[in-house]
Amino acid sequence: MSAHISNVRPEPDQVLVDIADYVINYRIESSLAYETARNCLIDTLGCGLEALEYPACRKLLGPIVPGTIVPHGAKVPGTQFQLDPVQAAFNIGAMIRWLDFNDTWLAAEWGHPSDNLGGILATADWISRNRVAQGKTPLKMRDVLTGMIKAHEIQGVIALENSFNKVGLDHVVLVKVASTAVVAEMLGLSRDEIINAVSLAWVDGQSLRTYRHAPNAGSRKSWAAGDATSRAVRLALIAKTGEMGYPSVLTAKTWGFYDVLFKGQPFKFQRSYGSYVMENVLFKISFPAEFHSQTAVEAAVTLHGKLKAAGKSIEDIRKITIRTHEACIRIIDKQGPLNNPADRDHCIQYMVAVPLIHGNLVAAHYEDAFAQSDERIDALRAKIHCEEDPQFTADYHDPEKRSIANALTVEFNDGSRLDEVVVEYPIGHKRRREQGIPLLEAKFRTNLARQFPARQQEAILAVSLDQAKLEDIPVNEYVDLYVI
Repeated sequence: MSAHISNVRPEPDQVLVDIADYVINYRIESSLAYETARNCLIDTLGCGLEALEYPACRKLLGPIVPGTIVPHGAKVPGTQFQLDPVQAAFNIGAMIRWLDFNDTWLAAEWGHPSDNLGGILATADWISRNRVAQGKTPLKMRDVLTGMIKAHEIQGVIALENSFNKVGLDHVVLVKVASTAVVAEMLGLSRDEIINAVSLAWVDGQSLRTYRHAPNAGSRKSWAAGDATSRAVRLALIAKTGEMGYPSVLTAKTWGFYDVLFKGQPFKFQRSYGSYVMENVLFKISFPAEFHSQTAVEAAVTLHGKLKAAGKSIEDIRKITIRTHEACIRIIDKQGPLNNPADRDHCIQYMVAVPLIHGNLVAAHYEDAFAQSDERIDALRAKIHCEEDPQFTADYHDPEKRSIANALTVEFNDGSRLDEVVVEYPIGHKRRREQGIPLLEAKFRTNLARQFPARQQEAILAVSLDQAKLEDIPVNEYVDLYVI
């Protein structure tokens, strides 16, 4: 005997309604949010430009059908590609995330909210070029910054209290949801159509974290966000046709997201949507490394100098202890062989060993040629051990602190040791903004110089470093500054 199941179509889940109402109605009044969004924009695009130096990234770029050029299509910065907005979003998203160097948000779930820029910029550029072709007014870069703030907020607020990694799902589900909502609003969808689009993002089925963890860590983690943000553009375009949505996609008994993928638990929310996430986002400024290791790498660079001052060598080290927070141990505490660059940049032992030996950590240090040329790295990795400090874990989750603390102690074969080096907040943290922003701008200048001649660099900088000029420039004109 089967149980009766009502076929009365329910009202949309409140989570869907809240997201739709936020992207439609909420006005961003925070000048700090817009200023931070501008810094986020240039840093994120700079990360993409640096990624173009890596053949493994470049081979994924371009149209699906080689040689295809889309009239009035979205352009991909640093290239000559002009593509449909779905494929352009994938290209931009893959570039952004390739080197694990763009912004970060850490909470119950972590992630990189600037991953959403792939879909936002591609869609805004595509809309603008078509408007210009029709004699209409294009979108301004302020519209892009607004979209970034709202996508950051959706992804980050959901992440505050809801851990997708603990049920084996990758955080890019939140990129897909946030990008879908913001892009749908940008495309002019109605409230009901935006709710439908967001429901399609939740019903999609979601990526496993398999490609981020031993023994399967691999390069998909570098293009997963591009895949998610491009899928978001596709779903928004589908919803724009009037395609139906699934109102109880989260709450439906047996078949909804909560029951199928979230152990029957509804989402919890710490705060309503505003501009909190963009205002408090973390920038990766100094090192292209998984964010839970940023302070450990900074401490290792300091210890490199202390080793020299003490007249000690790497061979003199007996043991290194990393006092850290729980999330760090769960994600990047890794022993054994490392098989590829994606494996190495998610191993805290590797990311500490390299700067202890060489005094710095750059993207090239993850490549096979470097890793296999220095036997000291693996020998030192084996001596590095992590221990959780409960206070570090508590401070990591404290909304007033949001620290990402690591502390390193080096012990030598002769029984002596160096004083522990503690770094609570990475240089990209809100508490170190004054110190960090000049370095972020320097990072952007370096990345521009990788791809563009001096005059083109100057033209990009003249707009990008001026808040008013950037906000006022049409999207298509700004993107054209980045065309090779």
